[in-house]
Amino acid sequence: MRILLVEDDRILGETLRDFLELHNIETLWLWDERELPKVIGKYEFDVFVIDLILKHTSGEKIIEVLRKSGFNKPILVITAKRDMESKEECFLKGADDYLIKPFDFKEIILRLHALNKRRHIETIVQVGDITINLDAQTIYKGDKEIKISKNAWELLILLLKRRGEIVNNETIFNYIWPNKDVSDDIIRAYIKELRKILPPDSIKTYPGRGYRLL
Repeated sequence: MRILLVEDDRILGETLRDFLELHNIETLWLWDERELPKVIGKYEFDVFVIDLILKHTSGEKIIEVLRKSGFNKPILVITAKRDMESKEECFLKGADDYLIKPFDFKEIILRLHALNKRRHIETIVQVGDITINLDAQTIYKGDKEIKISKNAWELLILLLKRRGEIVNNETIFNYIWPNKDVSDDIIRAYIKELRKILPPDSIKTYPGRGYRLL
């Protein structure tokens, strides 16, 4: 799971990020919410975690903008605001969950997993005659299990999450190899690996734009 954490309390933000990373939740933390437009279309996230009281804008406004812009990923609010009016406003604007500070870090992990599972693509996905089990991380053609590399699996998951959309190379780089310098040839190699196990023409190439899983 990959989340975006928007929290301007640097001590809390850093501590929470490190704790989540220890529990295999990849976390991109923004302490300045003005950086949000730079990352929102560049990276793929499963859940947004947003504080309400920020320095330059309100978390409520961010939620509203995300929803009006078409982002449908779950949003978990973390805040010191305890009043019912604040909760009501957040839910009306599109928040999915509301967690009051201070909170047990174990609780946020439980809530993140619940939110991610709620919006996740189906556990078992069909691509032609190929059956992909996302929870078990298996691929079958009939009764025969098919093995692929770890990076090819990550690429397959990304294409499934964005199925029907053109996924550009930059998005793929940031999803599989964040902060690493890799070439377009690497992506082509893993696309080729996936094409060997998927039905013909399942992945369409758009030169200069990216790839789409049909």
